[in-house]
Amino acid sequence: MIPKPIDPTPLKVLYTDPLASLHLSDRLGHYLRKLPSDTRIAVVCLGTDRSTGDALGPLAGTALSKYRSPLFDLYGTLEEPVHALNLDPTLERMRQSSRNPFVIGVDACLGKSASVGSIMLGEGPIHPGAGVNKKLTPVGDVHVSGVVNIGGFMDHLVLQSTRLHVVMSMADVIARGLFGAIRMHANTRKEAAR
Repeated sequence: MIPKPIDPTPLKVLYTDPLASLHLSDRLGHYLRKLPSDTRIAVVCLGTDRSTGDALGPLAGTALSKYRSPLFDLYGTLEEPVHALNLDPTLERMRQSSRNPFVIGVDACLGKSASVGSIMLGEGPIHPGAGVNKKLTPVGDVHVSGVVNIGGFMDHLVLQSTRLHVVMSMADVIARGLFGAIRMHANTRKEAAR
């Protein structure tokens, strides 16, 4: 069976869509199918637990860690967040533990009112800190970003006043979508090796 080509436009799905995690899993699966069989997957969840809106990454990482899976390496949880102060050392540690890993970057972002609650998955790195005018090292071969609130004015305060329910719900959808795709990818590798 010939795989369908990947749609070059980023996937955009609302966290309230009952099939949101399946849509994420399916699209990510297309990227994972192209990987050489020995490529290690690393998930880098960016953000801090000191700001509700910016906690999307660590919350997604914590939800993903509950699967306790050897199928991927995970960086960024509520217990050990990856943020502006430790981003570069974390990326260096990742590179030392896995040679040329396939990196999935996860982070919160701000957007238009109509996009709040949207989760996007696309090719290329995520640019952490861009929403608050920080220039940090880009992360990922693909990226998952969640629009947690409206951007444009006093973004630090907007991140602080973001509803925790929305962020936690989005994090759960992201974690289920990522793990579903990674598990499917691992099963496909096993079947191909038989």
